[in-house]
Amino acid sequence: MRLTCPLCGPRDRREFYYAGTEDYLNRPDADADPQEWDDMLHLRRNPAGLTRDLWYHETGCASWLLVTRSTTTHEILSAERIADRKGAK
Repeated sequence: MRLTCPLCGPRDRREFYYAGTEDYLNRPDADADPQEWDDMLHLRRNPAGLTRDLWYHETGCASWLLVTRSTTTHEILSAERIADRKGAK
């Protein structure tokens, strides 16, 4: 599989570290019930079809990317830097 980094161009997926689905960006509040934290940390969805995943360009530009891809066809539909997203801090 090849990912296209917005800064570095097309790269082999081995240059990247997979960090899970975009759900990881939506963490519970600090004072949330422990069960909410446990669910966020240990329960993962495994959808067939389109998914949005977080990837870290570990051996490249060190950017975090949000990758939209199909888990059934392995087609990469888009890759955008988290830092470039509207509202990113």
